[in-house]
Amino acid sequence: TVEAFIRAGATRHSVRVHGPLGDPVDAPFAMLENTAIIEMAAASGLGLVPHERRDVMHADTFGTGELLMAALDEGAARVIVGLGGSATNDGGTGMLRALGARFTDETGTPLDRAIARYARLDEIDLAGVDSRTLHVPITIASDVDNPLCGARGASRMYGAQKGANPAQIALLDSTLEHVADVAARYLGKDERNKRGAGAAGGLGYALMQFLNARLERGVQVIAEELDLRDALQGAALCVTGEGKIDDQTLHGKTVSGVVELARSQQVPVVAFAGVVEPHAKAELEERGVTVCQADSSVLESAAREFATGLKR
Repeated sequence: TVEAFIRAGATRHSVRVHGPLGDPVDAPFAMLENTAIIEMAAASGLGLVPHERRDVMHADTFGTGELLMAALDEGAARVIVGLGGSATNDGGTGMLRALGARFTDETGTPLDRAIARYARLDEIDLAGVDSRTLHVPITIASDVDNPLCGARGASRMYGAQKGANPAQIALLDSTLEHVADVAARYLGKDERNKRGAGAAGGLGYALMQFLNARLERGVQVIAEELDLRDALQGAALCVTGEGKIDDQTLHGKTVSGVVELARSQQVPVVAFAGVVEPHAKAELEERGVTVCQADSSVLESAAREFATGLKR
């Protein structure tokens, strides 16, 4: 998401933050006039943790909070936060601590990185939270529609891919349920069942519950901000793609969003992917989309052939 905005003219910035397990990482973000575009994966992503070090019980989103603060320090009057690819399942508690929140147990002891400790959460102190985070509009860009807890929640749907075993998944789910109970008591509202609350290990929940963020489909956010509809007017062809074309593609991810816009402008679409599931290909082809399974060399060859055809 950040790279898409930078290629469209946004300014690249970088800040050193704490990674998912506390190691320092350099995380980029973009500024398009007074709008900041950040990605949680740049600070708290699974790709930042070697497979043998994956530890969802201790990974947190503190660095994402630092990234948000850096964007505000840069003068952002509006923030877009891309959610996805997280190494975390902390319900956004790490991000909130970076913004100044304090979480304590029944003895008044502060709770920090290890999410399992939040099963003892008793009090939430928001007095130290940077006031800018409550006054700057935040838009969540996410294709995930899962709630925070339960069978379709963050822990049970995505915990295993982050390294959690069945017992840990159950503990994570019950812990996030408890965090939501305490937060509802303090704030008088409860966003745990909102669409997208389970995005990025529950970071979607924290952004909506504590910072009043608004969630939109990721592809819609980018398309609107970068005027994709205008770019499609008069186009001969629209080329799109993603890593895997599957059921999720058909229900709101990038390809389907681009196809909707292109069809409204009567522009034919070719969709590339590294992996293509047959039923998803069949449904897209019913919508008039040409679907191609290809690696990068095939994509480069296709691009050269298309460019040659345009010159002719």
